[in-house]
Amino acid sequence: MNIKGKVAIVTGGAMGLGGASVEALAAAGAKVVILDINEEAAKAQAAKFGENAVYAKFDLGSEADADAGIKLAMDSFGRIDILINNAAFVIAEKTADKKKGAHNLENFKKVVAANLVGAFNMTRQAAVCMMQHDADEDGSKGVIINTSSIASMEGQIGQVSYSATKGAINAMTLTIARELSSEGIRCVTICPGLFLTPGMSQLPDNVRQALEKNIPYPSRLGHMFEFGNLVKFIVETNYINGEIIRLDGALRMQPR
Repeated sequence: MNIKGKVAIVTGGAMGLGGASVEALAAAGAKVVILDINEEAAKAQAAKFGENAVYAKFDLGSEADADAGIKLAMDSFGRIDILINNAAFVIAEKTADKKKGAHNLENFKKVVAANLVGAFNMTRQAAVCMMQHDADEDGSKGVIINTSSIASMEGQIGQVSYSATKGAINAMTLTIARELSSEGIRCVTICPGLFLTPGMSQLPDNVRQALEKNIPYPSRLGHMFEFGNLVKFIVETNYINGEIIRLDGALRMQPR
């Protein structure tokens, strides 16, 4: 897919990996719709790209916000070509604990509703919009990229709800790719490892260095532009479809 002139929705697009996706796609000529719970950060991000960007406050677990995000893209730019499902959140809690008891079921449901149901809701609606416009010369109408996590394969203690949602996103990837293939719409999932996001940058040096020692090569946290580069490459490379791609420097997580 030629990115220039295409329209991309990025959830969680104000900063971090979502922000890197926005910047990579905008630099390649895309118009971007930035959806993020942090409205001020989303506004600041959109301001970088002038008339080629719009933004809205977005709660991943809200059906109304999802509907509004899709409408914003269509009203502003008339089409949707790219969807990056990046927004997610974590509630750290064990399945069961002698002192604390069983995992709070409502907390588990909240994570599933946001990370899994929310991402699928955006996917199903964006896909319908992608189907409406003409295909590129190569037959492409759209691409959906999900941000999963290596936690989906190697979940650490306390991440049961998060790991469950990311594992489910992995499992949906091939099915969605096959279901949308007749319309020229692809679906790909990225499983990032440890990246130098704004949150990670706040860690003390000794903590960050300890994390980096577990990463075989390169022995450092990932740079956000590296994530953005992969997003751009996937969008531009039509033969990548139905795939789950690790981006982690060969890291394999320990239980804790």
